[in-house]
Amino acid sequence: MPIFDQAILGMQFKHPEILWALFLLVIPILIHLFQLRRFTKTPFTNVAMLQKVILESRKSNTLKKWLLLITRLLLLAAIIIAFAQPFSSTVSALQEKETVVYLDDSFSMQAKNNGISLLEKAVQDFIKNIDGDTEFSLFTNEKTFRNVRVKDIQNSLLSLPYSYKQLSLDEIALKANSLFSKNSGSIKNLILVSDFQERMSTGSTNVDSVLAVHFIPMRPREAQNVSIDSVFVDDGLNEQATLNVFLSGGNQDGALPISLYNNNELIAKTAAKFKSNENAKVEFTIPADEALNGRLSIIDNALGYDNKFYFNINSKEKIKVLAISESDSDFLNRLFRSDEFDFQKYALNQLDYSTLDNQNVVILNNLKAVPSSLQNILRTFKNDGGTLIVIPAINSDLDTYNTLLSSLSATQFSERIVSDEQLTKISFDHPLYRNVFEQEVTNFQYPSVKEYFKIQTSLPTALSLDGGDSFLVGDDGLYVFTVPLEVGNSNFINSPLIVPTFYNMAQSSLQTPRTYQTLGESTTVDISAEIGNDDILKVAKDGYEFIPLQQTFPNRVRLTFEQNPTEDGIYSILQNQQPLQNISFNFPRTESQLKYLDIGTLENVNTMDSIPELFQYLKAENNITAYWKWFVILALLLALIEVLIQKFVT
Repeated sequence: MPIFDQAILGMQFKHPEILWALFLLVIPILIHLFQLRRFTKTPFTNVAMLQKVILESRKSNTLKKWLLLITRLLLLAAIIIAFAQPFSSTVSALQEKETVVYLDDSFSMQAKNNGISLLEKAVQDFIKNIDGDTEFSLFTNEKTFRNVRVKDIQNSLLSLPYSYKQLSLDEIALKANSLFSKNSGSIKNLILVSDFQERMSTGSTNVDSVLAVHFIPMRPREAQNVSIDSVFVDDGLNEQATLNVFLSGGNQDGALPISLYNNNELIAKTAAKFKSNENAKVEFTIPADEALNGRLSIIDNALGYDNKFYFNINSKEKIKVLAISESDSDFLNRLFRSDEFDFQKYALNQLDYSTLDNQNVVILNNLKAVPSSLQNILRTFKNDGGTLIVIPAINSDLDTYNTLLSSLSATQFSERIVSDEQLTKISFDHPLYRNVFEQEVTNFQYPSVKEYFKIQTSLPTALSLDGGDSFLVGDDGLYVFTVPLEVGNSNFINSPLIVPTFYNMAQSSLQTPRTYQTLGESTTVDISAEIGNDDILKVAKDGYEFIPLQQTFPNRVRLTFEQNPTEDGIYSILQNQQPLQNISFNFPRTESQLKYLDIGTLENVNTMDSIPELFQYLKAENNITAYWKWFVILALLLALIEVLIQKFVT
């Protein structure tokens, strides 16, 4: 029922239309002033002796009538005003209210204060203090409840799981604005309940001045947390490998036990000793050539999600490399002789084209021309996800090369340049070199070049000559050298650059699972499997099963993980319920550092110490004092006064 403003006697009325009944007070006044009863004279004996008594009685009756009139008028007025329901309030109390609540359910809310997690405390206080009839919208980092009452979502809030996702303040503001109505006349209360970690601020946070924003910071008793951050496997030269484990957040000179499990079997245990920078490194010795489903575990009383770390080591799958070469050099044989590669090399006239179907990488090295029959097979090979590496010869038939390259990408050799040049520039942000160098190197031994080909291409440049021309271009399965790599033309094959260059080109052809993956990041892995058109690969762990995005090639399947999985752990990749290999996922460690935002630097924000304090504040802001009960009491008193007047006033 709408509330109307009505300024009468300094009050407001919920039903001001009833006040029109006050005009009815005119009726008893008219009755009193104009007596409707006609008086007649009646002869009587001489009553002169009673004149004084009669005069006094008339005066008393007149006073009584006036008292009764006033009492009855006030009684009737009090009843009318009581039905009009008078009240007083602040201006904001009469405006329509909208409430949107952001409840932080990120992992950092696992931190405890007085033995209870911050999220549990926030949920309990919210349920206890919000009015059961209040309609509001609530959202977390992943869930949204629109236009609900607390009884509708109470069970959902009490069982709310923690999330590895964390919205920034700008994202929270955008989400909240989508939940508010477009009504410009309503008061829009945005309540943020969070521990407000530093990473929530994007550096340019602007709080909408239209909103009434209330921050409730939830903070743990102790802001210290030990986390297992990452692992790295260092393959040894013998039958043993080293598992390097990195931890953070410990006390200086403190030691924390850490256990290593293979599946559920404890295989090693040691202590992590933290240095002055609060970081620690632990080493475990593990078999080099054995599969391992690893789980690292510590005991820490702060956050629980980062006390476990999953990783796995699968049996290594060899990358199949085939070189079609007319060169006498054996540098390719030396590069791909490790246990990671299955290398084959053929002259063009000895090549069985059917062998290309099962390869991951094909290298064209020092061919004078590329036959059209080979071009057709290479196009199919590249379109099926294979990696093609092109190294021209000095006397190459550029027309055949250009026919092949133009069908694969917008790439053309233009002319041969005879000039002494040096390879002087490395594109350190290129995928081939992104993780090769600890820092950008500018004083390495520059390889030299005598002859090369100019190239026109849309492919990114990985290596460049000092004149600005490209030495190596390519990405996404196609790599093209502009320089013949024969010893008489270039000393690149003796340069330290050749190993990471060819190794990373070959590795990119088969996206084998890393030691571990991180949830929330897009991950692509290749699984060697031949499946039918209607077959699919599934990923499962302890009853949790899902189907990832997958693309089928002749001899492998490429899986892409984005939204799934949502739980950490070691998963099995299944074909017809038979495991092919395992893959591990861990939650990102961004929530592990308990560093909090100074919310006092934000403008247009009202900060409260607790949820009960906020709702007391909002209740005071919206307080409405009703007076109708007092007018009912007044009417009863006036009725009593009328009775007393009737009885005692003569």
